[in-house]
Amino acid sequence: MTPSGVVVIKVERVMYSSRTRDEIVAYMADFSRAEQWDPGTITCRRVNANDPVEVGTEWLNVSSFHGRRTELLYELTRMSNDRLTFVGRNKTATSTDDLHFETLSDGTRITYDAQVGFHGIARLATPLLKREFERLGDEVSRQLPAALEQALGPCAPGPQQP
Repeated sequence: MTPSGVVVIKVERVMYSSRTRDEIVAYMADFSRAEQWDPGTITCRRVNANDPVEVGTEWLNVSSFHGRRTELLYELTRMSNDRLTFVGRNKTATSTDDLHFETLSDGTRITYDAQVGFHGIARLATPLLKREFERLGDEVSRQLPAALEQALGPCAPGPQQP
């Protein structure tokens, strides 16, 4: 429990993609695409759809968790060429999706750090929910690389060796 009385669940997963870091960051910066890679997301819509995606952009995310629908207002709080952070809030929880991107010789390593902090009476359920968040983390680690491949297409072959 944090000093503020919020109980936090943390989940981390590491994935790899043959796509470049810049391609992945450009794709993932639009959080509405969570519909494609986050197994809990039902819908995710940018609040001001005509505005560019930048720090401060917000999305209304509707998710299903443990058979219940919940809405969180997410905000892009950090955006750089190697990191994206989205923070979602409602009256019972604060959810942070922190994504790190590292260029490798053959693609990109993606580190997905998710934290969910429950407020008030909801924090009492935290110990019971840890296993479900771990399961969702496992699903993200399968779905995200597949969503990148589907959305961005196969990588172009490298130069031919003589």
